Amino acid sequence: MAWNTNLRWRLPLACVLLEVAMVILFGVFVRYDIEADPHWPEEKKHRNIASDSENDFYYRYPSFQDVHVMIFVGFGFLMTFLQRYSFSAVGFNFLLAAFGIQWALLMQGWFHHFQDGYILLSVESLINADFCVGSVCVAFGAVLGKVSPVQLLIMTLFQVTLFTVNEFILLNLLLVKDAGGSMTIHTFGAYFGLTVTWILYRPNLQHSKEKQSSVYYSDLFAMIGTLFLWMYWPSFNSAVSNHGDAQHRAVINTYCSLAASVLTAVALSSLLHRKGKLDMVHIQNATLAGGVAVGTAAEMMLMPYGSLIVGFIVGIISTLGFVYLTPFLESHMRIHDTCGIHNLHGLPGLVGGIVGAVTASAASAEVYGHEGLVHAFDFEGVKSNRTTVVQGCFQAAGIFVSLAMALVGGCIVGIILKLPFWGQPADENCFEDDIYWHTPETPENLNYRPEDRAPKPTTS
Repeated sequence: MAWNTNLRWRLPLACVLLEVAMVILFGVFVRYDIEADPHWPEEKKHRNIASDSENDFYYRYPSFQDVHVMIFVGFGFLMTFLQRYSFSAVGFNFLLAAFGIQWALLMQGWFHHFQDGYILLSVESLINADFCVGSVCVAFGAVLGKVSPVQLLIMTLFQVTLFTVNEFILLNLLLVKDAGGSMTIHTFGAYFGLTVTWILYRPNLQHSKEKQSSVYYSDLFAMIGTLFLWMYWPSFNSAVSNHGDAQHRAVINTYCSLAASVLTAVALSSLLHRKGKLDMVHIQNATLAGGVAVGTAAEMMLMPYGSLIVGFIVGIISTLGFVYLTPFLESHMRIHDTCGIHNLHGLPGLVGGIVGAVTASAASAEVYGHEGLVHAFDFEGVKSNRTTVVQGCFQAAGIFVSLAMALVGGCIVGIILKLPFWGQPADENCFEDDIYWHTPETPENLNYRPEDRAPKPTTS
């Protein structure tokens, strides 16, 4: 195959066409929600609201900002561990997220907020769009370094569409609870990305292990992403929860689970090393697994000790995945997972779905109170005849739906991305910023030897 990575026309054309389409679609379909509309004072009187502080903006915006930071800073910097691909990790994450949130606002609006011919945008719409893009960022980790920015835009276009359909099936048809997106965001995003990278597999990349490794400063930058994600994950899992006890509970459960996963990841990382040393890959990733695994059950009465148990278990699973499962997937199943998303998002996402199903099945009026049980699982309207056991079965079904959508959708999108005109890099140019970026001329770029850079001794 003849590779052509010159994007001078392809990338500008793709960006301009997609943005023009967004402008047209937003102009035709998108309007402000009533709480962002100049008619809000009239709405306040109609709803007998005394203060502007009752506007949903003041409840949701802090969580929106936290989630926004996770998408653009957390995920972006987490992927800077590759020693020669940091520009692309942050820059392409920025690009796909900026496009993805626009397309997500439209797709989710048509499915969830379409009234009288218009999509009504609110701050909650922005949070849900970030959730959708979070799934794309997860998938990006699997193909990091092996695809062009044009391919990423195409992948984002299709994945946002599939994500919205999957989310609609789970939340609106199966009526499952998935506050932190263990199934809709992490499981779907991980297995979609893994399927795409399986289709795009390149056996020759096994010979470029040096470029796929990290250096001291690149791992330090990646750790910045980890810390941002770790700190803000309680906001991520509680951002769209009902105000009051549900949101409060989601923060506590996530906080506890994250803390537990740190200790088990550190312990196992040291235990598995011959000299008891820590591996920064485990610390960057497995320490976050608790936030993923508690996502579905975040609002439920998991109890703080239950959250600690979940974090403890997935910290172990995630670390073991990096040590044993990632090499196995590459050598035996032709799945080259650059960032190890299977261990951070895929396996913990499945655990999260299972925990949610079990916790829902075990719910009772004694634990929640009668009104609390109805409120927690929306047992009214179309769900008025559901029992907690039935709800647990639907929760379990949601796992399989997400997996099916991810695997089938990933195969289709992978085949589309394999077409030769997207500017995909050749094997020898993978994991290299230079192929797509104008990089500063540093001694490393000029291939100077260390002895050439050292000052020469002077003689008197």
